[in-house]
Amino acid sequence: MKTVPLHQLHVRLGAKIVPFAGFEMPVRYSSDLDEHHTVRNAVGVFDVSHMGEFSIKGPGALALIQKVSSNDATALYDGKVQYSYLPNATGGVVDDLLVYRIAEDDYFLVVNASNIEKDWNWIQSQNTEGVAMEDLSDSLCLLAVQGPKAIAALQKLTDVDLAAMEYYTFKIGEMAGIKDVIISATGYTGAGGFEIYIKNADAEQMWNAIFEAGAEFGIKPVGLGARDTLRLEKAFCLYGNDIDDETSPLEAGLGWVTKFTKDFVNSDALKQQKEAGLKSKLIGFEMIDRGIPRGHYELCDAVGNKFGEVTSGTQSPTLQKGIGLGYVPTAFSKPGTEIFVKVRDRLLKAQVVKTPFVKS
Repeated sequence: MKTVPLHQLHVRLGAKIVPFAGFEMPVRYSSDLDEHHTVRNAVGVFDVSHMGEFSIKGPGALALIQKVSSNDATALYDGKVQYSYLPNATGGVVDDLLVYRIAEDDYFLVVNASNIEKDWNWIQSQNTEGVAMEDLSDSLCLLAVQGPKAIAALQKLTDVDLAAMEYYTFKIGEMAGIKDVIISATGYTGAGGFEIYIKNADAEQMWNAIFEAGAEFGIKPVGLGARDTLRLEKAFCLYGNDIDDETSPLEAGLGWVTKFTKDFVNSDALKQQKEAGLKSKLIGFEMIDRGIPRGHYELCDAVGNKFGEVTSGTQSPTLQKGIGLGYVPTAFSKPGTEIFVKVRDRLLKAQVVKTPFVKS
């Protein structure tokens, strides 16, 4: 198992450490509930340095990204971030990712920790023009400072006007006395905030500065447990649960980042699937009966006929009810449709709802 550069700091803070995506990661420091509410209402910090980062530079960089990713990277400008996915050749998803445009012919990709090697090999297999690629994953730390008080806390540390930054943009500047920091107005919580990329050697200095700056706002370290409930309240897909090598990105609701105005890996087949009509959809549902839906629980009709399964489920700390995602036939996908979750041989009533579960 690999460890993140600040591993010993998390141990000293009393974090419970668990295996995740090949890393030993902090899952919680106090309680999932307390950490969840801290991010929704104030500000919390995640160490997500297990994520992967690739540099793609030089002539042909944009053409390669256009080929391997579903979204249209020609829409990017310097300082802009784009959500996208890597389609595979068989109708599924290699990974979802963020694409940063640093400058013309200079891009920065952020991929999921569990897929670093797979993504690298996949992109390289499509790199027929020999575009320069570099795997930066082991040399960078990523701290996600999330919550409504994130701007107020971080603004103390930088001259970059954080309040003026639009969602999905970034700046490269000085923060906490550290130069060349990527300050990105992105995150996986829907609570607002920033993701901060620094070199490993600067990680502890940045961590300490952030916590000093955020002390008056009740800043706390937050683990992967709360990260999962926060992202699920916003219905953000988690690779390996809601999307994977077998799932259709169109059925997963990723049509909004699937741009058929260009050619990309497997674009013809995906276009045909769209034109033929989708057979199933990834839906959000809320429990009507008391109960917590969990991954792989069966989704059924009123008499118990299985037609799908839960891909992600939890008790929402904000809504104080069970929520989940799952694939169902399109006939059962309309908001308001009654479905049932099979929990220990009991059919518990739920209702399809429009996502996100928690609005901004």
